[in-house]
Amino acid sequence: MTDKRGPRRRDRHGRGLRGPLAPSHVPMAKSRSERFDDLVLDAVDRLRPRWERQLSAVEFAVEDVPPLSELGDSPQLGSDPIPLGRADAATGQSPASVVVYRRPLEARARDREFLGALVHDTVVEQVATLLGLSPETVDPGYDDRG
Repeated sequence: MTDKRGPRRRDRHGRGLRGPLAPSHVPMAKSRSERFDDLVLDAVDRLRPRWERQLSAVEFAVEDVPPLSELGDSPQLGSDPIPLGRADAATGQSPASVVVYRRPLEARARDREFLGALVHDTVVEQVATLLGLSPETVDPGYDDRG
């Protein structure tokens, strides 16, 4: 007896082979971290027209969580012990950088729109720290959302 079946065309329940739920070019196909990266890029793009020269040498990055070295040892009253981002000035061969932490921001957001606002505020705050300016100077609309 020989098996003449060709490649399997349906799964055992007769529904067809599993594949992607959406084509790769639609927003639904992006992972949560890819959507978060897009929010950071959008925030940076909103600042570029005004700060193009200052931001041209700054690298922007996303990390899931802050390193242990950035977490406080004891609970601090009145301030959040978990940082949302950090700004590092240029040193030697290393360019200036802004790092945004994805998981702490996602944990604070009640929906995607609020997450976008939190990401933007965090990017503005870190750029302000890097440039030695107030967040209101970097983005005049910064204090309007508070």
